[in-house]
Amino acid sequence: MKKLRIAIIGTGGIAHAHMRAYAQMEDVEIVAGSDLIPGKARAFLDEFGLTDAKDYENTQTMLDEMKPDAVSVCTYNSTHAECTIQALRAGCHVLLEKPMTVHLDEALEIMKAEKEAGKIVTIGFQPRYDSRMRKIKEVVDSGVLGKIYYIQTGGGRRRGIPGSTFIEKDLAGVGALADIGCYALDMVLNAIGYPKPLTVSASAYDYFGKNPKYTPEADAKRFSVDDFSAAFIRLEGGITLDFRMSWAMHMNTTGATIILGTDAGLRIEPANPESLWGGAWDGSCGDVTLFHDQFGTPTYTPVPLTDQGEDRFYLKVRSFVDAILEGKPAPIPTSQIIYNQAIIDGIIRSSESGHEVAVELPENL
Repeated sequence: MKKLRIAIIGTGGIAHAHMRAYAQMEDVEIVAGSDLIPGKARAFLDEFGLTDAKDYENTQTMLDEMKPDAVSVCTYNSTHAECTIQALRAGCHVLLEKPMTVHLDEALEIMKAEKEAGKIVTIGFQPRYDSRMRKIKEVVDSGVLGKIYYIQTGGGRRRGIPGSTFIEKDLAGVGALADIGCYALDMVLNAIGYPKPLTVSASAYDYFGKNPKYTPEADAKRFSVDDFSAAFIRLEGGITLDFRMSWAMHMNTTGATIILGTDAGLRIEPANPESLWGGAWDGSCGDVTLFHDQFGTPTYTPVPLTDQGEDRFYLKVRSFVDAILEGKPAPIPTSQIIYNQAIIDGIIRSSESGHEVAVELPENL
């Protein structure tokens, strides 16, 4: 059996989850890893017993010498575009960790390179493979809500600033907004078919991240991203999106996600709002309830949910491998996530400028 030859670009924390998934696949071979920190890629490969896989400090050299079929890009947010475009131009398919990029122009460059290379880029949103998340989309797709006009989403953590490279603007680009906020955006936008964003009015804060009362002093001194963001987003089709996301706040949750339609409304509870790290939509969700009228009387119906215990991360990686081997489109395509990225970019620009901004996207996406 011919195996798909995979390389890992960036061998930090999230790369371990990619490697654990690939290790379960008999039709995959990890041939190399690259990381700019000397010795890091070698230690990573050895950790998984991949003594024959080659390690590199220079990604371009790895791509030129090893010529892998596909790569996982697991680098800092600020280098997502650079590494993805390098891999595409080297003839590789790409599984790119979320967020797609920091700024919209970088994401558009990835889409351009993807089209030119004739390869696929899929973005790493593993909650898409959760049975409860799929049920939310099934309910919306059924049409039971009628015309959707308002969505409230967000959530986040009461205490949950991750530290490490996540808190430096030069590396991460943005904080809670991109780390876990992109999941909340994907959950609702995917459910309603990813309408185009039109305008964004937003504010971002860093009161906890820079305060040694809540953050270790060394981290507080280098903290340069958001720990809380709020935004009001107008979407195509007359839909309003009310968004908030937190790494730290004096509240257990910013509330449930709600999707309001002309015929019914859907309420989606966080999976574990009482946990200090709960309320982020990077996994599953809690109870889902349909609010509607029956025989002229307002009532509600719990949506039956199953907890199938999926390994969401494995399914994310497996769907990427299957798409390559079977010649299928990207499972989570850039054509969708570009709208997620446009909102993140709009929130950054609006919060920095102090006023509403328009989202400008090419007509030929």
